[in-house]
Amino acid sequence: MRAGFIGLGNIGKPMAKHLAGQDFELLVYDVSEAPVQELVALGATRATPADIARDCDIVGICVRDNQDVEALLYDEGMLDAASPDTLFAIHATVTHAALLRWSAEASTRGIHLFDAPITGGAHGAEAGELVYMLGGDANIVERCTPVFSHSAKKIVHAGELGTGIVLKLCINMMTYAAFNAINESTALAKAAGLDPDILYEVGRDNGMVAEFNHRFISNREALMASCDDDTIRGIFEPFGKLGEKDLDAALETAASLGLELPNARNSRQLIMDTFIKR
Repeated sequence: MRAGFIGLGNIGKPMAKHLAGQDFELLVYDVSEAPVQELVALGATRATPADIARDCDIVGICVRDNQDVEALLYDEGMLDAASPDTLFAIHATVTHAALLRWSAEASTRGIHLFDAPITGGAHGAEAGELVYMLGGDANIVERCTPVFSHSAKKIVHAGELGTGIVLKLCINMMTYAAFNAINESTALAKAAGLDPDILYEVGRDNGMVAEFNHRFISNREALMASCDDDTIRGIFEPFGKLGEKDLDAALETAASLGLELPNARNSRQLIMDTFIKR
């Protein structure tokens, strides 16, 4: 098997590193040179997106959004280059409608394009403990498992094509709502003279404060105690923009299904302020 990986960011790079040196050849691509060099040093081969599509049996695509995926599929010629029966796993957080459209267009060429988003963040990627959420036929899940298992603690078959990305959007909606909630709860505790650590302790005991949102608020508060506003913005604004992008994808998907999500819309309005504590 020849595996390809496109998108070597803070999650994609460790995912790809787990594939380097395994029992298959690994081809990689990123718009930045440094992570490509890291993977090449581990035994991977540098290649263009079209070459990866042409030469690999399975290709992981871990980029930012709809536009990045479309640029690879169409502008970079991946759909035209790939052979029938090639697997394109979309790890990016995209909209449901776009995923279905790309898959339909790929299927006319005999290519299997399916949703395979992940959760666990950069920490989970480094540790090889991501959760994969796959949509599509069971035989596709079976074919991908030997590759995904190198960076996964769990591989979930959500159901038919598109259910994997819907699952990821739902998880993200809950994540960002929790960030907003713990941010406001911390502000209220401080204003009333309550030690926030007591809030977090009780919240953990009753199950309302999970490790991920406790880690978020603790890290943010610690940095804010030692950094100026410009530094905080530089650190957290990219995460705020990512949150806005993910919530936009959820809201667009909901709208396409005739559904209104008022809490998600509220989270979208608040999430940047939550990250940079504006």
